[in-house]
Amino acid sequence: MPKQVWILIIATSINVTGASFIWPLNTIYMHNELGESLTFAGLILMFNQGAAIVGNLVGGTLFDKIGGYRTILSGGALTLISAVVLTQFHSLVPYSILLIVMGLGSGVIVPAMFAMATSVWPEGGRRSFNAIYVAQNVGVALGASLGGFVAYYSFSYIFWANASLFILFYIIVFFTFKPMEKKVDANAYSTVFSKGLAIKNKKSFLALGFLSIGFFIAWVAYTQWQTTIASYTQDLGIPIDRYSVLWTINGAMIIAGQPLMKLITRWITSPKMQIVVGNTIFLGSFIYILKAESFADFATGMVILTFGEMFVWPAVPTIAGNLAPKGRTGFYQGIINSVATAGKMTGPAFGGLIVDYFSIQVLFGILALLLLLPFLSVYLLSLAEKRIEVASESAG
Repeated sequence: MPKQVWILIIATSINVTGASFIWPLNTIYMHNELGESLTFAGLILMFNQGAAIVGNLVGGTLFDKIGGYRTILSGGALTLISAVVLTQFHSLVPYSILLIVMGLGSGVIVPAMFAMATSVWPEGGRRSFNAIYVAQNVGVALGASLGGFVAYYSFSYIFWANASLFILFYIIVFFTFKPMEKKVDANAYSTVFSKGLAIKNKKSFLALGFLSIGFFIAWVAYTQWQTTIASYTQDLGIPIDRYSVLWTINGAMIIAGQPLMKLITRWITSPKMQIVVGNTIFLGSFIYILKAESFADFATGMVILTFGEMFVWPAVPTIAGNLAPKGRTGFYQGIINSVATAGKMTGPAFGGLIVDYFSIQVLFGILALLLLLPFLSVYLLSLAEKRIEVASESAG
């Protein structure tokens, strides 16, 4: 890979690691430290992710007008200022407001980062997109795992760590990203909004809709590990630093498991079948933790979950890319990114509401039932793809 892509990978990992010091521990902080309900904690995360969607819109618009370098600096300034203020003011009201502003800033950064990756390495094809994807996953796992160890001593240290990494990210962007500006293609990545709402191929778009349903459900389920399950481990007396070990396991598996996944995907070549296999594993993880009471139980559940994640997350954008009509790849990828964000928005509030009024076991049971829907969405996707093939043959 070119040097510029490695710079983007490092910067992305640092930025996401900084963000991941806070949001996976948000539920624990608001519920255990500030005394708020799980529902309220979930609502704040929902607003955080909602702000990220708005940020995607703003970032896409800014990218077209002022370029990637200044767009990333603008989004980075929002997250940096919010993080620095948060080190001094982290009671309920300033914490909630600043977390939402950080979501907005992070959302502004995303479109420009993907655009730069695909533009500075156009011959890399999907490898440039996957490079940023892996960098994001490494950042999430690293931040979440380290965050718990830091929070074990004091939550105040979490805010300082978060701010320090955002400062480092901003310095890297300021001194190294400007030369990449000359190579950027404004159409390399786009959001749903930046491409407009006109649908050029309704059959392909319908197929994307079926894919999105299953993807949304998967994210609603996945976010419980960062919210309700995080709080539940505290209720069981599992130390917060042990909870963070779960994300160390997640990150280590994602990195170390890549060679194994390459072998498996050579055998299971269909992305749809990869989703079926991965979703089956997702389902198994929630059935397994129905009776979880110890750290070992949750660690085993995380191993199962991560194995499923490694099948599903890369397969979805691959299918979206295959479905996209010519010139609409960015639009379709933007929709998939928005669907994932919508799942992250809905999951914490939905899970918190169920746990507050019923129990964590009821939530796990509901999620197990909901995870049957992605199987239906894959089936409907297959039918839609057959209609696309028939239409293409007729047109040809």
